Amino acid sequence: MNIKSRLMAMGFTGAVLIGGVLVVNSEGEVHATYVDPAGIITACFGHTNPQLKNGMSFTEQQCLDLLADDLSKFDKELDRLSPPLSQGEHAAYLSFIYNVGTKAFADSTLRQKLLADDRHGACNELPRWVYANGKKLPGLINRRMKERRICIKDLPYANEFKR
Repeated sequence: MNIKSRLMAMGFTGAVLIGGVLVVNSEGEVHATYVDPAGIITACFGHTNPQLKNGMSFTEQQCLDLLADDLSKFDKELDRLSPPLSQGEHAAYLSFIYNVGTKAFADSTLRQKLLADDRHGACNELPRWVYANGKKLPGLINRRMKERRICIKDLPYANEFKR
């Protein structure tokens, strides 16, 4: 079963489904803990938690359960911290907040632009978030470009040049 079908089977639809596919395709699926490029112990589909320890392993179902919990948690945080969003913005920012965390999103220039109704300016902030531990990472460059494309797809063209 492909990831879209798996997420749909978990009850995800719309922007959360699209954002979840972005997350999974960007994070990959690892059934054990590993240290990510930012030096954080991580497991499954990019799941982080202070309780994770090196050497832990997970079943496919455990990873899917962690993904569902994480997507739900970050979706609630995104709703709390953002004005109403288009489906594309919602999916892109769900992938983004999942990756960088709630605090980084809350404190970001991206969010400031979003709250100021500079929708294109907010989407255009995504490609700036491509560093981990001071290193520009090709995986983050690709992820942010995909997020940006999805982010702007529903926005009126006339606003594209707003800064």
